[in-house]
Amino acid sequence: MIVALLICLGLLWPNAAAASPIRIKDLVEFDGVRGNDLVGYGLVVGLNGTGDGLRNAPFTEDIMSTILERLGVNVTGEQFRPKNVAAVIVTGSLPPFVRSGAQIDVTVSAIGDAKSLLGGTLVMTPLNAADGEIYAVAQGTVIAGGAEATGDAASVVVGVPTAGVIPSGARVEKEVDFELGSLSTLRLALRTPDFTTADRIERAINRSFGRPVARMLDAGTVRLDIAATRMGSPAHALVRVENLSVEPEQRARVVVDQRSGTIVMGEDVRISRVAVSQGNLTLRIQEEPLVIQPNPFSDGQTVVVPRTSADVQQEPGIGLAEVPGGTSLSEVIAGLNALGVSPRDMIDILKSIKAAGALHAEFVVR
Repeated sequence: MIVALLICLGLLWPNAAAASPIRIKDLVEFDGVRGNDLVGYGLVVGLNGTGDGLRNAPFTEDIMSTILERLGVNVTGEQFRPKNVAAVIVTGSLPPFVRSGAQIDVTVSAIGDAKSLLGGTLVMTPLNAADGEIYAVAQGTVIAGGAEATGDAASVVVGVPTAGVIPSGARVEKEVDFELGSLSTLRLALRTPDFTTADRIERAINRSFGRPVARMLDAGTVRLDIAATRMGSPAHALVRVENLSVEPEQRARVVVDQRSGTIVMGEDVRISRVAVSQGNLTLRIQEEPLVIQPNPFSDGQTVVVPRTSADVQQEPGIGLAEVPGGTSLSEVIAGLNALGVSPRDMIDILKSIKAAGALHAEFVVR
């Protein structure tokens, strides 16, 4: 039997006629209500000799000199080679409607040849948005996601010690200007555009308010008329809209991960009647060189004679097996499991079935 992971949510509830209703807030993004990415360049200090080698990372020395001079320490013309500092890139995301003084998480990543950021402390680092303005300042102890042990002849690294996080490590200094209360209309952008899903969202909203307040513009956009909702503010209208539930429509899709052998099928996947034959060919080549030594005290030379053994094995295949046309996901899986092949072979079979035009679904390979 196939051991590939078949994640099929439709099988969790047998005889289910349709997908479970999903809240609108989990299907759409509200236009303008989004986060903003932040990035900064800073310095981590306090490392236990695992920092940047300043000879290979001169930018670390530059930022260290800048920080020291800002603190009143004159290092002009001085040469120093500390190994407990590392230049890093600091990234974070500014959530929507966040206010000055709030704290957000940041990620710290080494950009030089530092071996580890364990135990380091990030010095005050301004974080800029795409417009070049500073919106937050980060500082704090780095929590690295790995460990490293080094000896004289060997070293062991677990995880990635050159990257870490600082929970609540940045304080918001500037707010993003966005007046939600001044909007007269608001667009709902579907995360997965689909005409049927957009139509169901429009119908659900209009049914809730008892009048036409929403209109589908295309497969990915539904426009909401704030004035027609007769609510006190756009925020009140969104509270009522986002908790409405609809049944999203999704395309039939098969997703395979060739590295792990994972196969994921959607509920609407269908396979037409098809015959499949599969077998494995194994080729083994082994090198066994023979070393011939000359006799003692002779003028001969050592000669290495190459010896290669090759073996070809044809493993028995499944023969010609019929996969009946599946009218439901359970029948499709039952037909594929009847082949009794390995996960890797199952991926190849699905590719061939798709090429033959018998797999009626979008085929995605990762």
